Amino acid sequence: MARHADRLDGIPPTIFTEMSALAMRTGSVNLGQGFPDQDGPASVVERAVRALRDGDNQYAPGSGVLALREAIAAHQHRHYGIELDPGHEVVVTTGATEGIAAALLGLVNPGDEVVVLEPYYDSYLAMIAFAGGVRRPVTLRGPDYRLDVEALRAAVNERTRVMLINTPHNPTGTVLTRAELQSIAEVAIEHDLVVITDEVYEHLTFEDHEHIPLATLPGMAERTLTLSSAGKMFSFTGWKIGWATGPRELTGALLGAKQWLSFSSGSALQPAVAHALDNESGFYESLRVDLQGRRDQLCAGLSALEMEVRVPEGTYFACTDVAAYGWKDAHEFCLALPERAGVVAIPAQAFYDDQDEGRHKVRWAFCKEADVIADGLARLSAADLHA
Repeated sequence: MARHADRLDGIPPTIFTEMSALAMRTGSVNLGQGFPDQDGPASVVERAVRALRDGDNQYAPGSGVLALREAIAAHQHRHYGIELDPGHEVVVTTGATEGIAAALLGLVNPGDEVVVLEPYYDSYLAMIAFAGGVRRPVTLRGPDYRLDVEALRAAVNERTRVMLINTPHNPTGTVLTRAELQSIAEVAIEHDLVVITDEVYEHLTFEDHEHIPLATLPGMAERTLTLSSAGKMFSFTGWKIGWATGPRELTGALLGAKQWLSFSSGSALQPAVAHALDNESGFYESLRVDLQGRRDQLCAGLSALEMEVRVPEGTYFACTDVAAYGWKDAHEFCLALPERAGVVAIPAQAFYDDQDEGRHKVRWAFCKEADVIADGLARLSAADLHA
């Protein structure tokens, strides 16, 4: 008799666990998992230390410490003109990953269909399945990875309940334009859909690419649940402090599920994140500039290695097509890479239903120090990467 629940069938272990363990086991340069080499602002760490010493060590309220909910609401108003009631329209989550889980568990009934942009962050797949939903992917196809509006419309039917949208998009680096977002809004309004937006890379866009929250478009504030996180914004990925914002009906549904997941977490970290949002906006502005340089460093190096490289418009990540190397697929390529070159990357085919499109796609992280990227590129250049 199987010792696991049926709901786990067809949901593989997250690819990040596999590849990061491979990096540690082989001593490889980890250009796979998206965590920075350097921590965020020292003042934020000190604020967390103060909170620990001041006794902020017991349960936080289920919806989050009020100071943090107020800081989140102020951030949304300052950057986007969004008005929120911190008492009822902001919920603190254990990272955006829990926000995704709670949103889907709180909003999706068994048999409901969820439209999701493909390639997708792998927790989307797992949590749609856990909620009993059916995913309907809309593929962002290389080399440009733009939204196919007709494919979006075709994916929606009478069983569709939710659209799950990610911009800036992991792993492709696409930042959806206002025109693309307007098309999403039109479909959502026409079919009376709820939209969950994952915007964790909201401040990490490059050149003239602008992040536009879907909730700011006409008719969308009342049907959009927006997720974000301090992990990517302030380079504290291990703190797992995220949040959800939106109308009370939607945040209430999320909270209804979240209370049975973590209830609350990071009591001493929440005042520190509030401090970061209120006082350290310069950090993510400088991080954006720094990341653009490291993006260019990585993409130039990968382009010199017979890879088809898409220069991302935002996020931590660049996608490449490695078909020219002759491997069966990206997973096989990435498993061989540590032994061949001492480098780890993520096979992005794990994020696709459409295996023909994703078969040879590989994701590389540039949220690393410049010397780490240079070391990784030097190792790749010295290796035989062909099958």
